[in-house]
Amino acid sequence: MTKRYLYILMTYILMQLSAIPVALFLDSLQISDRTFSIIGIGWNIFSFVAALVIFLILLKPEKDLRKDPDAASFGMVIVWSLIGIFLAFFGQFFVNIIQMLLFDISPASENTQNIMEIARAVPIFIVVIAVIGPILEEIVFRKVIFGVIYKKTNFFIGALASGLIFAVVHNDFPHTLTYLAIGFVFAFVYVQSKRIIVPIIAHVTMNAVVVIIQLNIDPEELKRSIEQLEKLQMILFGG
Repeated sequence: MTKRYLYILMTYILMQLSAIPVALFLDSLQISDRTFSIIGIGWNIFSFVAALVIFLILLKPEKDLRKDPDAASFGMVIVWSLIGIFLAFFGQFFVNIIQMLLFDISPASENTQNIMEIARAVPIFIVVIAVIGPILEEIVFRKVIFGVIYKKTNFFIGALASGLIFAVVHNDFPHTLTYLAIGFVFAFVYVQSKRIIVPIIAHVTMNAVVVIIQLNIDPEELKRSIEQLEKLQMILFGG
C-alpha cells in the first residue's frame, strides 16, 4: 500500500473517531440537548468536508499517472454506472427478502432511520448523505481497501474483506448481508470499468434516491409499507 493510500485510510479513521472527543467535550459543558445536537451535526458536516478535501489533495498526483488502456470511455462510464445502480437496488431487494425468510430481519434499517431524522432536522446534512459520504466510501472501500487486496489475492477475497469492513463502519450488523451485496456490486463495476468514478456515481445515485423517497414519505406510511412487504413475504414464501 502506498503512503498516499495509507494517509487516506488514516484520514478516514480520524474523521470517524473525531466525533467521540467532541461529544465528550460537549457533554462536559452540560449544554442543552438541542445545542448539543446542532454542534454535533455541524462537526460531522465539517469533518466530512475536510476529509473530502484531504482525499482530493492526496489523490491529485494520480491525475498525472498513465491511465489503464482498458479503462472505460465516457460512454461506457455511463453504461457501467447504470448497471451498478440497477444491480445495487436489485441486490438490496433480493438480500432483504433472504434476510426476512431466513433470519426474520426487517428491511427497515435503524441506522438509515437515524440518519434520515438528522436530515429532516438539518436539510444541509442531505449533501453529506447523498454526495460526500458515498465519494469518501468509494475511495476508501473500493479504490484503497478493495484495490489493494484485489491486486494481491482475487476479486472474491477483496470484495468480501472490503464489504465486511464497509458493514462494520455503518454499525448496522443485522443488515450486514445488505452491505456485503452492495459492496460486491460496486467492486464489480469498478473492476469492469477500471474507473472509480463508476461506483461513485452508482453509490451517489442510490443514496440520493433513497433520501428523496424517505423524505417524501411519511414515517408512519413507510412503516406500514414495510409491514405490508413482510406480510407479502409470508404469503408468497410461507415464512
